Amino acid sequence: MSVPDIFDRAARRQHRDRAAPGFAGHDFVRAVMLDGIQERLDSVKRSFADVLDLGCFDGSFMPDRAITRCDAGPRFAAAAGGIVAEEDALPFAEASFDLIVSAGVLDSVNDLPGALIQARRALRPDGLFLAAFVGAGSLTTLRAALRVAEGDRPAARLHPQIDVRSAGDLLMRAGFALPVADSETLNVRYGDLGGLLRDLRGMGASNAMVGRRPLRRDTLARAYQAFADLADTDGRVPERFEIIFMTGWAPAPSQPQPARRGSATASLAAALKIPDA
Repeated sequence: MSVPDIFDRAARRQHRDRAAPGFAGHDFVRAVMLDGIQERLDSVKRSFADVLDLGCFDGSFMPDRAITRCDAGPRFAAAAGGIVAEEDALPFAEASFDLIVSAGVLDSVNDLPGALIQARRALRPDGLFLAAFVGAGSLTTLRAALRVAEGDRPAARLHPQIDVRSAGDLLMRAGFALPVADSETLNVRYGDLGGLLRDLRGMGASNAMVGRRPLRRDTLARAYQAFADLADTDGRVPERFEIIFMTGWAPAPSQPQPARRGSATASLAAALKIPDA
């Protein structure tokens, strides 16, 4: 039995195509993600020959290297010289890559567990998976303004978000070895709600959920006011982007293995020097 889609796939593609021409003016969140991914990559003392940029946007990751790029948006894919593919329907054979990087897309994938399993299968043994996306704790000010604007019957405007613990669990469920999930916070200050909405639109991050409804003019006006009411003493409104990072390895015999259950040669009581009763 198939699980109903959370996100409208056609709308998601359209939003990415709409964002593509002006993405450079709104790429700051993804830039932070790529910096974090590069830091993690720099700590790995090995080279990677075959690399996949999964959700490539404008191709700004490793721009000087001939790597495989794909994006759900045809305009991003074409601009980066890549292919069109959704993250939960990858067209790659097993063991095609030794590094897969994904920045800024996994939070809006319908079948995220399936996408992670497919990414792990596309890696060679001991291949590395590095990803980043906007997670739980993000856009708290926007959420508060929308709650005020819509009163007792708020509509679903912002999609469900994944927290660090769930991200780590998803890596383990997908079969990754040595899984790690952690987060970083990016705070941005806006003059008004319009600036935030333009950034979200420019990132390709507008609401693409199935059954979405446009905001009425009076509701939008109330949201603008509620957002403005949260301004600091400088007249700026703080907004938060919580960035979740995921690291995992395709299993390989050479990797450290957990000790077999029951293989300990000393008791916990002895280790803690607990006296006999």
